[in-house]
Amino acid sequence: MALRLFGRLSKDIGIDLGTSNSIFYVKDKGIAINEPTIAALNTRTEALVAIGIDAKKMLGKTPPHIAVVEPMVAGVISDFEVAEKFIKHCIEKIHRGSFAFSPRPRAIVSVPLEITEVERKAVIDAVTSAGAREVRLVLSPLAAAIGARQQVRESYGRMVVEIGGGITSIAVISLAGVVASTMLKTAGNTLDATIQSFIRENFNVGLGRKAAEEIKIKIGSVIPSVEQAGELSVKGRNMLTGLPKEFSVTDAQIRESIKRPVRTIMDAIRTTIENAPSELIGDLYESGILLSGGGALLRGFDALIAKELTMPVRVVDDPLTAVVRGTGLLLDDEALLSEVEAASTSVFG
Repeated sequence: MALRLFGRLSKDIGIDLGTSNSIFYVKDKGIAINEPTIAALNTRTEALVAIGIDAKKMLGKTPPHIAVVEPMVAGVISDFEVAEKFIKHCIEKIHRGSFAFSPRPRAIVSVPLEITEVERKAVIDAVTSAGAREVRLVLSPLAAAIGARQQVRESYGRMVVEIGGGITSIAVISLAGVVASTMLKTAGNTLDATIQSFIRENFNVGLGRKAAEEIKIKIGSVIPSVEQAGELSVKGRNMLTGLPKEFSVTDAQIRESIKRPVRTIMDAIRTTIENAPSELIGDLYESGILLSGGGALLRGFDALIAKELTMPVRVVDDPLTAVVRGTGLLLDDEALLSEVEAASTSVFG
C-alpha cells in the first residue's frame, strides 16, 4: 500500500538533456519544462543566478563575477556541477506546489548514440544528485522513433535522422534496437557558426550566436523556393570601425553559406543506409526516413533528402519534442523500456 502511494505521489519524469535545449516531461501531465541548457552562476558564491532563457539573455552581457555556462557539449555533460544544478532546479520546479513530502522521481533520460561509459555514468550521477531515485537511459534516436509512434519492436527497418543543436544522430532501427548508425557533431549549432563566419567574411560584421540562429530560423533553407525567397535586415558590429552596422542578407546567401554542413549530413545519411543490413534495405525504401530535432525544421531539408536518395521522407509531428515524448511514453511501458534500455546498454558496451 505504501509503495503504491509512493508511486502515485512521485512525479516520474522523462528528460531530453540536449546540447542547446533540455525538455522535461512529467508522467500523466506532459511537457513541463522546455528551456535552453544554460545557467548563470555567481562565481563568488557559486549560487545559481538564472537558468534557461533568462540565462541565455545574459550571454555577453554579464559583469566579471557572473559566469554564463553551457554544461553540455555534443550531447554529453562537459561541466558536471553546472549540469547537476540545472537539472536539480528543473526537478524542484516540477515538484513545486506538491505535497510537503514529495518522493524522489524516477527518470528516463535520452543519451547520444556514441556515449562512452564515463559519459553515461556522468548522466546517471548528475540526475541522481539532482534528486532522482532511479535513472534509466535510452538512445535518443530510439526515443524519437517511439515519440513518433513507430512500432520499434517489429522485425522491420525504420530510419531516424535526429538533427539537434550539438549532434546529428542517424539510426536504422529494428527489433527495438539500433542495427546501423552514425553520429556526427555537424548539427544546428554548426549551421549557426557557419552563418557567423559567412557574415564576418563577406560583410565585415561580427554577429552573436543568437543573431545567427535567428537568421537561420527566419530565412534559412537548403533548396530555392519562390514562396520562401526573401531577405532579412540584420544588425551587428562593423569589424573595421567597431561601430554598429545594419545590412541585408538574402535567403540565397544563407543557403550558399550552409551548403557544406548540409552536405556532411547528407553524406552521413547515405553512408548509414549503405551500412544497414541488406535484409532491411527494402523496408527502409518503403518506410522512408523520419526527421526529428530542430534541424528538421530547416526549410527544404526533407525535400532535398527525398530527391537525392529517392526515398520518402517525413518530418515528425513537433520534431523538437519527439525525443522527450518518447521518454514519456516509456514511463508507461516498462516492458518496452526494458527492451530499448537493453539495446542501448549493448551500444554503450
